[in-house]
Amino acid sequence: MTTALYLGLMSGTSKDGVDAAVVEFDGGGRLRGIRATHTVRYTAVLRARLLKLARELPPITLGEYAELDQAVAGLFAKAARGALERGGLKPRHIAAVGSHGQTVFHQPEGRVRSSIQLGDPNRIAALTGIATVADFRRRDIALGGHGAPLVPAFHHAVFARAREPRCVVNVGGIANITVLPGADTRRVFGFDTGPGNALMDEWVRTHHGRNYDANGRWAASGHLEPELLKALLGDAYFRRRPPKSTGRSHFNLDWARRRWPGLDWAPPVAVQNTFCELTARSVADAIRRFAPATRRVLICGGGVYNGFLMQRLADLLGPVPVESTDAHGLGARWVEAAAFAWLAMRTMHGLPGNMPAVTGASREAVLGGIYRA
Repeated sequence: MTTALYLGLMSGTSKDGVDAAVVEFDGGGRLRGIRATHTVRYTAVLRARLLKLARELPPITLGEYAELDQAVAGLFAKAARGALERGGLKPRHIAAVGSHGQTVFHQPEGRVRSSIQLGDPNRIAALTGIATVADFRRRDIALGGHGAPLVPAFHHAVFARAREPRCVVNVGGIANITVLPGADTRRVFGFDTGPGNALMDEWVRTHHGRNYDANGRWAASGHLEPELLKALLGDAYFRRRPPKSTGRSHFNLDWARRRWPGLDWAPPVAVQNTFCELTARSVADAIRRFAPATRRVLICGGGVYNGFLMQRLADLLGPVPVESTDAHGLGARWVEAAAFAWLAMRTMHGLPGNMPAVTGASREAVLGGIYRA
């Protein structure tokens, strides 16, 4: 059977850097496997600028915006070329690149409804010599959807099993779940549950200068602040029914301080423990409320490497097994990059990439634009 290679590029809400994955699909669009991967990290200066831009602190000029757009595109192209080199591949071997870009604005509701990602796809196509598919979210938003999450369609294609209801949880900066009741795509749905690693990462950076709490060790050494947890879980977002999506513009340290003004007076390690519990509790509550028939939970994204978070999820969701997607044929670190390779494949074949039951769009649609090399 004829196969094709697509290259997915992803940088999530944690804004750590760019993951690239070369993915092989068979003639029917089914995943055959990952051929090569590569990661390029953002510099500390660029990451800080992107984090500030995402929170509009402070506003920037159009010239500064264009500069960031080009800088991000250059790193995305560098990640793509690195994956090709690691796989012993040439641009001609790749059918297309699927670039998520770097989200700096996501507001699917209200007067201005849009989602903006940096990383000029024209530049990526020019620097890689490969046709690039990008701007995946705004078509769905134009059709009344949230433009997110987009990965559930891929989760279904890879992880759904007819006889076992499952949930796939992606824990990036923001956490989202995909509910897979079985093999029927019409029953799939998903949504953002709330913060993933975002609050924990911000807090450990504030107090220890590190980008993340390795294996959750700092959080595990502290105790829970019940009043802080109660205040944070009191946010109306957690009570809303899907479809819904959110971002770091909502869930950040300023949000936590507004919810609980004593944040900076509490023991820092206790706050870290409570932020971890907030992520675990909000994910577990969402699964129990909206997917009570779930019999297996698969975790992907950076949160899978936080041992304390994984243990809390297992405690809260037991006896349902909580496992990394590594155990199910796809490395947890590369799921989202692979998903955008899959979405690029769908676009290049004129096939829809969204699920209206997930995003709230009025209909299915081919997503993104194609930028020829």
